[in-house]
Amino acid sequence: MSQTRAGQKDAYSLILEAIDTGTYRPGDRLVESDLAERFGVSRTPIREALQRLETQSLLARDGRSLIVASLDHNQMAELYAVRTELEGLAARLAARHATEEEIHVLGGMVQEDRALLDDPQALARANRRFHTQIHLASHNRYLVQQLDLVHRSMALMATTSLAAQGRGAVALAEHQAIVDAIGRRDEAAASKALRDHISEAFVTRLKLDSRMRGDA
Repeated sequence: MSQTRAGQKDAYSLILEAIDTGTYRPGDRLVESDLAERFGVSRTPIREALQRLETQSLLARDGRSLIVASLDHNQMAELYAVRTELEGLAARLAARHATEEEIHVLGGMVQEDRALLDDPQALARANRRFHTQIHLASHNRYLVQQLDLVHRSMALMATTSLAAQGRGAVALAEHQAIVDAIGRRDEAAASKALRDHISEAFVTRLKLDSRMRGDA
């Protein structure tokens, strides 16, 4: 692999991770020179990475500048509709294909995540890991790729639904129900449990956004 290709991959991954972890949030302006200095990468791979992220709609144009994109109400609804279907399929396939070891790991994640209930941001990162583990347990590489794209777009939401009062504990109970259904190899129940989980998260997010608009 050429240095340019390696640099492009590194720059892309670094910027994507910074968006995913909230270092750069919706509306933040991304400047080539600043990014190059921050990540210790030349401006050429930074420029190529920014173009790639813009193509994926993770960045948007603001005049001549690029900013981290944000999602309007319709985009958010569309994203959750797609996520619900794909996550439900992942849970169904996980119930069919997951190894006993993978199911054990999922159960362990739910137990460990209870220690994070007072830290919504840490819980959000743990939630992402839990869902990624279900995706992998589906043993379908194409589904995993599509869900990865969906979850990248989820980073464009300014807040996590897990920040809502009491949502963390409820979400973990929902995670446990998903794991239990996968453990029973009940494909229909696993799919329904995960779809219901996403639906509840969407309702919570809509309420949060409504309150934010009311406070504006």
